[in-house]
Amino acid sequence: MKYVKKRMKAELGAWVSIASYIILAVVKLIIGYIAHSDGVTADGWNNLSDIIASIAILIGIKIAQKPRDHNHPYGHSRAENISSLIAAFMMMSIGIDVVSEGASSLIHHDRSQMPKLLAAWVGMFSAAVMLSVYWFNKRLAQHVNSQALAAAAKDHLSDALVSIGTAIGIVGAQFHLFWIDPLVAFLIGIMICKTAWDIFMETSHMLTDGFDEQALTTYKQQISTIEGVRRVADVKARMVGNQVILDVTIHVDPNLTVVKSHEIADEVERMMKEQHDIETTHVHIEPDTIP
Repeated sequence: MKYVKKRMKAELGAWVSIASYIILAVVKLIIGYIAHSDGVTADGWNNLSDIIASIAILIGIKIAQKPRDHNHPYGHSRAENISSLIAAFMMMSIGIDVVSEGASSLIHHDRSQMPKLLAAWVGMFSAAVMLSVYWFNKRLAQHVNSQALAAAAKDHLSDALVSIGTAIGIVGAQFHLFWIDPLVAFLIGIMICKTAWDIFMETSHMLTDGFDEQALTTYKQQISTIEGVRRVADVKARMVGNQVILDVTIHVDPNLTVVKSHEIADEVERMMKEQHDIETTHVHIEPDTIP
C-alpha cells in the first residue's frame, strides 16, 4: 500500500511537468514566431520534446504500479526505466533536428529581422516556471524515491538554464550581435541531445544491473558490524524500478543452530530496511570454516 501511494505521488509530479511544458511550448512557439527569435522557437521545441518524455515517464509509472504476476515475480517496476529509454530516443531525434535548424540559421541568418525584446521576457518567465517545477519534483522524487522523477527534475533545471541563455541571446541581438540568437538555438539543440544521452546512459546502466560501487561498500561495512557475522563474503544489488534488491552472503559460526543463524539473517534485513529503506534483502548463510 505504501509503495502504491508513492507511485501515485510520482504521477502527480509527471502531470505537473506535462502541464507546465504544454503551456510553455505553446507560448514559446507562438512568441518565437511573432518576435522572430530562433532561440525562443528552439526552446519551444525543447519543451515539446519534454512533453513527450514526461508522457512516456507517466505511462511507465502507471505500468510500474501493477502488482506481481506469474511471469513478473519482481513486479513491473522496470517499466519506468523502459519509458525513460524511449523518451531518450525521442529527445535525441528532436535535438538533432534543432541542432540542424540552429546551424542553418547561424550560417544564413536574416539580419533584417532583429528578435524583439518580448522574446527575452518570455525566456525569463519560462526560467522562473521551470525552476519552480524543478524544486517541486526534486523534493517529490526524494520523498517517493523515484529515479525517473529525479531525472525529470534534472531536465527541468537544464530547461531553466536554457531559457536564461535564450534571454541573454535576445538581449545581445538588441546590440546588433545578431549571431548570438541563432547560436543559442544551436546550443539548445546540443543540450537536448546531451540530456537525451545522459538519460540513455543512466537508464542503460540500471537495466544492465549496474549499481553504485560505493553504496555496496557501505552495505558490506555495516553488515559486518552485526553481532554473529564473522565475515561478509559477497554483496550484490540491482535496481528494479526505484527499489533496491540486495543479495548478501555471510559467514557465521558453524556450530550455531538454524534458529540462531536465521535471527542473524533477520537482523541483516532489518538493518538494511531501517538505514537504507531496502525492502528486499536475500541473505545466504555459510559456515565459517576459516580458522
